[in-house]
This record gives sequence, C-alpha cells and structure tokens, in this order.
Amino acid sequence: MLKTILSISGKPGLYKLISQGKNMLIVESVNAEKKRFPAYGNEKIISLADIAMYTDDAEVPLYEVLEAIKEKEKSAAASIDPKKATPEQLREYLAEVLPNFDRERVYVADIKKLVSWYNILVANGITEFKPEEAKEETVTE
Repeated sequence: MLKTILSISGKPGLYKLISQGKNMLIVESVNAEKKRFPAYGNEKIISLADIAMYTDDAEVPLYEVLEAIKEKEKSAAASIDPKKATPEQLREYLAEVLPNFDRERVYVADIKKLVSWYNILVANGITEFKPEEAKEETVTE
C-alpha cells in the first residue's frame, strides 16, 4: 500500500498516486479534500515504501516503524502532537517505538514528519502498512 503513497517536497501532507502521464504523475491528496493535480519530474517525489529510518546497526523500512506505532497506539491516532511536543518528548516517543534509532542521524523534524504522516494515514483509513511481499512471508512462516 505504501508504494502508491507519495511525499512531495515543498508540499505538506501525503499524496496517492492515481496515474502516470508523460513527464508527470497525477496525484490525489490523502485527506478529506481528495484534490487531484499533476506532480512534475522536477519536484522531489518519493514513495513511502522507499523510505527507511536509521538505527544503530541498520536501516529499518518505514512500514516497520509505522506498524510499531500502530501497535503502540492500538491503530488509533498518535498520542503525541508533533506540533506541540518538545524535541525531548518526540525523541522519547520514537524510542518507545524504535528503541535503537540513531539519535545523531534521525532529526526532530524527521520524527515530527513520521508522526504527522502516521496520523494522516490513520485518519484516512490507511492502516495496512506492510508491503504485499511481507504479508505473504508472514502467512507462510
């Protein structure tokens, strides 16, 4: 599911990939508005499936971090407000979810973005974060 959810630099929020045109993508905002518009190749567009968080020993895919938050919050919105929380509170929150995150390479802004993305996804009914391959692996084991 996260493969089709995009982050576009310079634009707040998350976007769902609708279709591809020549030199552009048609995206729709992941919120109540569902506003559609073109996103061009000169904008930095990244799929949430391609994002990972730094830990002390490796990089953890974003879906695993989102799953951990979902477990902690019991599929509800995050208990911390990323806009009002202090940097220490944000670090403590991430430490509960991802205890071995790299405290030097993961910035407070990254944690704020992570929590706000999680809240956007949950508020819009997107709670299945694992990629299809990972779901199949857990079923066969």
